[in-house]
Amino acid sequence: MKKSDAPKTPQVAESAAVYKADPVDPDTAPLTDAELAEFRPASEVLPQILGKDLADALMKRRGRPASAITKAAISLRLDPDIVAAFKAGGDGWQTRMNDALRAWAVEHRLLDGQKPRR
Repeated sequence: MKKSDAPKTPQVAESAAVYKADPVDPDTAPLTDAELAEFRPASEVLPQILGKDLADALMKRRGRPASAITKAAISLRLDPDIVAAFKAGGDGWQTRMNDALRAWAVEHRLLDGQKPRR
């Protein structure tokens, strides 16, 4: 499905027009303060509905874990065979490349050899 074919989310004005046309339709009625007060976080409700294992899997944080050490994003031109060699090692190729550069910099006394914590 192309992005342009995806269903559009109704805008506020459209929602208000639908509600005005049929205010008793339970699908279009706005939530009351009492209904909103009954809402609970997914972390509280999903384990009861789906079980702990499935709920944990659904709520698992995506992406890279946060790190105390930030990396500098740069643009670097390298020979394709060098990049291919590191990528051939699988996931973590950028970290291995960073470690190789660090080892070279330590060997050439550009750094003191202290590795930062990841």
